[in-house]
Amino acid sequence: MTGDWDVAEECTQDAFARALETWPRDGVPRSPGAWLTTAARNLALDRLRRAAVGASKLQQVATLATEDDSDDAEERDVIDVDDSGVEDDRLRLIFTCCHPALGLEARVALTLRTLAGLTTPEIARAFLVPEPTMAQRLVRAKRKIRNAAIPYRVPPAHLLPERTTAVLAVLYLLFNEGYAASSGADLVRVDLCAEAIRLARTLTELMPDEPEALGLLALMLLHDARRASRVDEIGELITLEDQDRTRWDREAIEDGVDRLDAALRREQPGPYQVQAAIAACHATATTAAATDWVEIAALYGALARMIPSPVVELNRAVAIAMADGPEAGLRAVGVIEESGDLDGYHLLPATRADLLRRLGRHDEAATAYRQALDLTTSDAERRYLQRRLDEVETAR
Repeated sequence: MTGDWDVAEECTQDAFARALETWPRDGVPRSPGAWLTTAARNLALDRLRRAAVGASKLQQVATLATEDDSDDAEERDVIDVDDSGVEDDRLRLIFTCCHPALGLEARVALTLRTLAGLTTPEIARAFLVPEPTMAQRLVRAKRKIRNAAIPYRVPPAHLLPERTTAVLAVLYLLFNEGYAASSGADLVRVDLCAEAIRLARTLTELMPDEPEALGLLALMLLHDARRASRVDEIGELITLEDQDRTRWDREAIEDGVDRLDAALRREQPGPYQVQAAIAACHATATTAAATDWVEIAALYGALARMIPSPVVELNRAVAIAMADGPEAGLRAVGVIEESGDLDGYHLLPATRADLLRRLGRHDEAATAYRQALDLTTSDAERRYLQRRLDEVETAR
């Protein structure tokens, strides 16, 4: 309604502050969300009236002023009735925020920042760009919304498909941040994982014939099934090969495999389905030694053709190392290093260090572990890398 993202955020925050002052005294209203919406709109109207010196501001005032100002406005639903068919409030807002007038990366980043609660540094790490770069992209996205007067309304059902790719990316990155937190004391942020899975389930109910939605849900379930075994009782990271597989959630694995099979039957392969297939190879292997690394390497090759990415190539290099030996993996890692595409990404030197350790080249491994330590921002990963560094230094 305001046409200005920053004004909308600030007025909404002020409405919450006002609620904290008045609700303890007057009681919680019958429709809290509608009360907040009305209060925020009135705050925005007052603010825009004071600033109404140009035609654009006057137009914004006119838009807000034509809203229903009756006394029972606060009894209305927080979100107007729409024909999107999306019943979940948060998923409906995600579809709204993923507006196709913005570039894919911009709409995904903006949605993660405003609706998913991720910080700018977390989003920057998800996109492998410096924090100032991501901050500028968010500013430009907000400016484009304001200058182009992009209407942010809940899309009708027939327009949902054009936003689905961005919505899937939002849920994918939200889960990734929960599953392997990019910073902080905890490796896993259970709340983010749970919310991403809930939203993915809701999306598959809304779009039961969308194979990539099924693939994404399968991927989340197969990864989340291993959550309990990824850290020990004091929060130390446990690598996949050393995890206690009896602690894996077999029900979640079966659910994930079933979802993946349902997606594959539609014969419309996509990157989330391929990643889910990779996760299924790990989740269904009875032991680490039984893992089909040749198949996993082939799947990463297919994924790289679908979405060329240096991170995918790095994962493929790991699979090659496990299938054909550390020397083959090192050669693949060397190609990525020469490209410079993953400069500053801590898992690149960490992978190189692990392969060198397996080859017994301890001096080189120690150097690579130190490089990875300088780059990582996760406390759990830092402690793991330090343990490995201590091991190779002792072995030298």
